[in-house]
Amino acid sequence: MKVAVVIDEVLDGNKKKMLSSVREALSKEYEVGVVKFNENFMKEIKNYDLAFNMSTSGGKDTRQLHVPAILDLMGIPYTGAPASTHALCMDKFFTKSILSKYGISTPEFFVVHPFENVPDHDLEYPLIVKPVREGSSKGLRKESVVNDRESLERAVRWIHKNFNEAALVEEFIEGREVTIGLLEEENNLRVFPIIEIDFSSLPEGIEKFYSDRVKNQGYDRYVTYHIPARLSESMENKLKDMARRVFKVLGLRDYARMDVRIKDDKYYVLDVNSLPLLVPGYSDILKMAEADGLSYDDLVLKIVKSARRRYGI
Repeated sequence: MKVAVVIDEVLDGNKKKMLSSVREALSKEYEVGVVKFNENFMKEIKNYDLAFNMSTSGGKDTRQLHVPAILDLMGIPYTGAPASTHALCMDKFFTKSILSKYGISTPEFFVVHPFENVPDHDLEYPLIVKPVREGSSKGLRKESVVNDRESLERAVRWIHKNFNEAALVEEFIEGREVTIGLLEEENNLRVFPIIEIDFSSLPEGIEKFYSDRVKNQGYDRYVTYHIPARLSESMENKLKDMARRVFKVLGLRDYARMDVRIKDDKYYVLDVNSLPLLVPGYSDILKMAEADGLSYDDLVLKIVKSARRRYGI
């Protein structure tokens, strides 16, 4: 079987490392090539039996949707979620609206679109303000957490100016943060050991959450990861049951990751990643898989196996 690793045209250092590692893992069982998502994509992808999709760009409003949509149109099997699911998960308003509809706890929220004013609201401070369609902590900074109306309006204007998109305003849950990874297996939706992300050792004055500078400017070295998370058995079971439900409700496939905060024995889903990166030594889902006895290569090959099972190939 010929498998194409589908990747974006422009790659940073982490994505180059990911491409090399995924390609090496797949080469253990398949004939592997690399196909970049560019103007030649539809021509080149025809030469493969299955696509291992790792494309996360392709536009601003609709990035991450294009590759699965085109592959579906062409009838070529691929790993990961369909375009419709990526569309839901890329927009935090859609994600949270659906979770709320199904009774899955998420912080109370509202959205302020560009050129709109912050409406009157009954949410309790502190609040946190985020770009509605960004990932990797983009747009999250110390000033994103606000405690009064004036700071809220300033944070919303900053999002509008710097991202030209709607601002998501939600209650800031001052609690413990965990991340949950899942993998589809035959007759089973496997939940990996949960990671607790401990921000308590960050220097004084640095925000205790995954802001852009904490995640991408070196402060992550102060973050401690507890695997498995320090949870009661009952909370662990509740989180795993919830994660399986979210996976099905949003139409996720093969593998996924979600971020959750816990306060007063209640959980709140913050974000759902429908296409987690697989960067060696960096990506949380790899840490969880390893804690569950899976090597990097094991995880990659199991993702392909899940996709093949779905397509009957």
